[in-house]
Amino acid sequence: MSTTFSYTIFKSAQSLPDEWDTIAAQNIFLSKNYLSVLENASPANMKCHFIGLFKNDILCGIAIAQYIDLTRINTFGEEQEKKFSIKDYLFKKFSSHILILGNNKLTGQNAYCLNHDIKETVALSLFKQALKKLRKQYLKKCIPINLTLVKDFNKKELPDFKAAGFKNYYQFCTQPNMIFAIMSEWESVNDYLAALNTKYRTQYNRARKKAEGIEKRKLSEEEIKEQENRIHELYLTVARNAPFNTFFLPKGHFYTFKQQLKDKFLFYGYFSNDTLIGFSTLIKNNSDMDTYFLGYDETIQKEKMLYLNMLYDMVAYAIKKQFKHVIFARSAMEIKSSVGARPEEVYGIIKHHNSILNIFMSRLFPYFDPKIQWKERNPFK
Repeated sequence: MSTTFSYTIFKSAQSLPDEWDTIAAQNIFLSKNYLSVLENASPANMKCHFIGLFKNDILCGIAIAQYIDLTRINTFGEEQEKKFSIKDYLFKKFSSHILILGNNKLTGQNAYCLNHDIKETVALSLFKQALKKLRKQYLKKCIPINLTLVKDFNKKELPDFKAAGFKNYYQFCTQPNMIFAIMSEWESVNDYLAALNTKYRTQYNRARKKAEGIEKRKLSEEEIKEQENRIHELYLTVARNAPFNTFFLPKGHFYTFKQQLKDKFLFYGYFSNDTLIGFSTLIKNNSDMDTYFLGYDETIQKEKMLYLNMLYDMVAYAIKKQFKHVIFARSAMEIKSSVGARPEEVYGIIKHHNSILNIFMSRLFPYFDPKIQWKERNPFK
């Protein structure tokens, strides 16, 4: 009997085959419940597509692809709303319609999972065909895809993409994924503190003292709903200060998240005199714990060292519950390294579908995504 491999593009999480979650057990970010969150509480400028790979009509691989329309948001930060920016103009004119194999809301390899019935290169070749089909579908809607992007992978995985036919793609490496490894001998936060050198143990004690008077609470589904407006306000305070944005979460996103993922999703509120002044979110992903979005009141954050205290709280929870890693993701690398996270380089490949612009991708990409200078800290003895 000959072996036939094929792919199917599913339009909704509801239409995914029953065996989808068997493969997604490796990664919660490809589970039906999580994909339903993406569908029901997705940013307004994002559309998700779900790809199934089949060997003789039996599911053997799953993936997520996303279309992002950058014409609908202010990409290069709040300040650019006040003045004309040639960078913003050029980006939106030539690179505003993007198709991604992967999840733009997360850092790390959350693009696909495979079982043992299909080789990596065969799967990637099928994903490439699926991306081409999606581009044609968008073109029929008069939406020409400018860029196709695949993210985030380890360096050792990149040769598979070349073998699978991803030609003329520019390889890039941007901000690293900050990963905190939990030592097997740590049983409580006191063991973590004992491993810190004097300088960073002093930093910990100072941060904790600054936060005195702030109450931390784990919020229920109903409480998240009650605080919806304030949560969105605090989230936007942080999101709008980012130098580069490709989406903004809609109001109600975290409530939908809690509805779908239940105890796999943790929402912590930080209160001062019963007023919500900040929040952090965590997602349990097998032996790893992923940090998700957070928000805070800028007028209080610095004085109370709120962000740093959130990081310490995440570390303490992960140690207590015996996770192996905390995935801190990108951004704020220096402060994350000060609590013990280490950078892991992640790579991607990108192609502009204007052949002339694609030739100059090695110059254009660094212009639109400049290198961020930061100093790695080592808090341990």
